[in-house]
Amino acid sequence: MKRDVKAIVKEMTLEEKAGMCSGKDFWHLKSVERLGIPEVMVSDGPHGLRKQADEADHLGLNDSIKAVCFPTACATACSFDRDLLEEMGERLGEECQAENVSVILGPAVNIKRSPLCGRNFEYFSEDPYLASQMAAAQIKGVQSKHVGTSIKHFAANNQEHRRMSCSSEIDERTFREIYLGAFETAIKEAKPDTVMCSYNKINGEFASENYRLLTEILRDDWGFEGYVMSDWGAVNERVKGLKAGLDLEMPGSGGCTDKEIVEAVKNGDLDEAVLNTAVERILNIIFKFTDNRQEAVFNREEDHKLAAKIAAESMVLLKNEGILPIQPEGKKIAFIGKFAEQPRFQGGGSSHINSFKITGALEAAKEIAEVTYAQGYEVKEDKVDEKLLEEAVQTAKEADVAVIFAGLPDAFESEGYDRTHMRMPECQNLLISEIAKVQKHVVVVLHNGSPVEMPWADDVEGILEAYLCGEAVGQAEVGLLFGQANPCGKLAETVPYKLSDNPSYLHFPGDGKTVEYKEGVFVGYRYYDTKEMPVRYPFGYGLSYTTFEYSDMQVSAEEIKDTETLKVSLKIKNTGNMTGKEIVQLYVADKTGAVSRPVKELKNFVKVELQPQEEKTVEMELDKRSFAWYCTELADWYAATGEYEILAAASSRDIRLRKTVKVISSQNLPLSVSRNTTISELLENPGTAVMIKELAESLVAHMGGSQEAEEGNAAAEAITPEMSMKMMENAPLRSMRSFMGMKEAELDALIQKLQDAVV
Repeated sequence: MKRDVKAIVKEMTLEEKAGMCSGKDFWHLKSVERLGIPEVMVSDGPHGLRKQADEADHLGLNDSIKAVCFPTACATACSFDRDLLEEMGERLGEECQAENVSVILGPAVNIKRSPLCGRNFEYFSEDPYLASQMAAAQIKGVQSKHVGTSIKHFAANNQEHRRMSCSSEIDERTFREIYLGAFETAIKEAKPDTVMCSYNKINGEFASENYRLLTEILRDDWGFEGYVMSDWGAVNERVKGLKAGLDLEMPGSGGCTDKEIVEAVKNGDLDEAVLNTAVERILNIIFKFTDNRQEAVFNREEDHKLAAKIAAESMVLLKNEGILPIQPEGKKIAFIGKFAEQPRFQGGGSSHINSFKITGALEAAKEIAEVTYAQGYEVKEDKVDEKLLEEAVQTAKEADVAVIFAGLPDAFESEGYDRTHMRMPECQNLLISEIAKVQKHVVVVLHNGSPVEMPWADDVEGILEAYLCGEAVGQAEVGLLFGQANPCGKLAETVPYKLSDNPSYLHFPGDGKTVEYKEGVFVGYRYYDTKEMPVRYPFGYGLSYTTFEYSDMQVSAEEIKDTETLKVSLKIKNTGNMTGKEIVQLYVADKTGAVSRPVKELKNFVKVELQPQEEKTVEMELDKRSFAWYCTELADWYAATGEYEILAAASSRDIRLRKTVKVISSQNLPLSVSRNTTISELLENPGTAVMIKELAESLVAHMGGSQEAEEGNAAAEAITPEMSMKMMENAPLRSMRSFMGMKEAELDALIQKLQDAVV
């Protein structure tokens, strides 16, 4: 059924059009029955359906329908598995069809700038490439079921503190490479139906009123064709927002802002064509859903099984000194900690799911082993309960293996506020330390949405990072602990030793009015690895119950143009005795020295399953963007001519294979020649290099660089050819007057000649 949306908009009254640009209530868009425009519903996500019926709210305070809570983004990103995320997306899309939900609000791709952000559990990674790949896969899955997604929060929403008013102060290169980077690929490749703008200001202007962000970048540069909606309550000035490209305000304002739009059109402040375009965008997505309604069943039991599968693929084994997998036969096994019985498996706030059922580790273990249990701690407050502590220590002491289920309680991290430190509750740290004194064989299983300090890490034999892994978390944990499944997740973020190691430490969360992103592009591993700083666990790290060997790395060419694609292949062999999956990470290291860059950046990855002793060849591709950085002078992506290292790695700190390739740039950096342009800048430009080379040699001679360093020749020893060359390279053109006696008119003529030669 082909809809003539433009014709429908022509039939609408001004008031009806204005009304389409804001919600009817918290979750519904308005209908226009006389024109066949139906009312549709949107619902919170992004890792489960939070569909509310009556008393609606945005922060999860009131109940929603019983649904399935899949693992949160902090966990699923660790799967490094595009296919898995697409499968989860498909299931979410089916649930939305079954519940008549037109758009699910997610995925959330904001960068994990600081471990303290209260909403990090809902975000994928500190790395924009990984975040964009995970988001794109999830979007494709959901939208394959003719249900829309709303990628969020666009953009630079990296903290909860004063999130509705604070301004994120970011330079253009950092903005493009890191904070927009996570959105760009997902939007271009997966084409989400909607984009949700963030609350915050960006360099002083609200995201909801930012024409450059919502129109020039999102639509003109990236080709986005859907509609932009506000985060709930993010609208500051409605008419200004509409002009900037904010199509839909959510939730509804009770007609208040609709009247503002009507009045603005009537008094000439708003071109009605702008309003018409916004309505067309909204209607296109409404009809895309309603004209493709499908019969679907919300099979909660089957979706629970999928949640368990995803959880097992996402958990990360951080430490294993031979204690895992646990062999239950003839062993006394103790499960310690309240999270064993009542796990923390999701975050608080707008994404909080009213879970259909919850499987904790204590329940799941009944089918595998006999375990004793002690609660160990309370979660309502960080207070040592001596009786619980004593009981837990004694239970652990009497066992052969103690598994401690620990982590962050709900109160420690949630939407709406940031953490103030990276520590776990002291009562839990004490519990782990006390048990380690009486029991050598200890495994700690962590439930948290963001990294925690681990003062006890050296005192235990095993650590399993479960993150917030959804309602089937216990089933997945037990499967991994007892070897029914092989851990294969790898960290999507760096775990530093302490908070002050983090690059944003001195500037997060700002003074409440502004927050300065002074670390620039050096976010996460880009900072830690470039600085060669010790970390607890590096980005991309994760252990397995088997081992993998990397070999025979090949590249399709040793030299490519930046318009060409480089193919990279290598062999991976499972050298152990258990089936496992390895995540092969491909990093690029820029060796050109053209600009300050991180020592390496993730540019592709592949996850491969291997039987014991099986070997496979994996292939990945790198394109121009894999080598490029954002050049503000070009207002474009630029890969400098020169050498780049291609690194095949098991983590950002575990490089297994490397190859060097040369990239030839099809672009030249713009050069405006002036009296202060240096010789080195002129030598870098192909057009001016030939002309300046002879002049440069004369300049070196005038600086004394041609003198031969004879014994006893103090001048020659003081001014070496190397020193003269460096001085020459850094010398501005105006130095020709001082060192070569060039007249002012001659200098001006030279400058003009050089400018004409620039390419």
